[in-house]
Amino acid sequence: MNIKHLLISLAVIIFCVSCKSPKEIAYFQDTTAGMITQIPDKHPITVKAEDKISIVVNSKDEQLTNLFNLLEASRKVGSNSSSSQGDVLGYTVNSNGCIDFPVLGEIKVEGLTREEIAKCIKEKLITKNLVKDPIVTVDFMNLSVSVLGEVKAPGKYYLDKDCMTLLDVISLAGDLTIYGKRDNIKVLRNENGEQKVYVVNLCSNNDVMSSPVYYLQQNDIVYVEPNKVKAGQSTVNDNNLRSISFWMSIGSFLMTLGVLIFK
Repeated sequence: MNIKHLLISLAVIIFCVSCKSPKEIAYFQDTTAGMITQIPDKHPITVKAEDKISIVVNSKDEQLTNLFNLLEASRKVGSNSSSSQGDVLGYTVNSNGCIDFPVLGEIKVEGLTREEIAKCIKEKLITKNLVKDPIVTVDFMNLSVSVLGEVKAPGKYYLDKDCMTLLDVISLAGDLTIYGKRDNIKVLRNENGEQKVYVVNLCSNNDVMSSPVYYLQQNDIVYVEPNKVKAGQSTVNDNNLRSISFWMSIGSFLMTLGVLIFK
């Protein structure tokens, strides 16, 4: 074999090694066109201790309902009076799972969804003849999940709806990078004072849909582990022989050598 053929063979090897297999990148590989998958039952987020929620009560009698709303009055510059309008303040759930609500007093909210909290407060207002036609709105204020590792935009993402899926959060983080291991997504969750690790394989639709962490909860941590190629770029070991940058360097050297030889 002459030098020219050797260079061509090495170039082909470099190309093959540097390219990742579609099976390592593609999501939902066990799906086909027209396939029907059962969507998991929804598990709305429930409130936990130290969560912060906002509660707003509205009715036809605005002055009456203002008694039940925590508003941060906004003071105008040059004025001695405060405006009745302002930002809504939140309630922080204490260690006993309760909030101290105006007039009604202490209310147990831990373990309840937003809808259940709103229903509970509405019933108490009507039962105690405080408000005849209350409309109660409950929103999350500080509930979030963290996304770490091989995603385009790692960081903390706030939960703005009752049922936020793992796929929703990965989308918010800009999807996985080419170096992220799709078959080994880890979700860390605090359960009864202990941290439990769940593993999800994004290459399998069945694994994603059947996972107990398909619907995320507040304070979950999603970690995307780097694949061997990325790991090999940061360590001096056998993996370096498979890193793209390594083979690109070799390829560049061989191309330069070839030009000099056949010039």
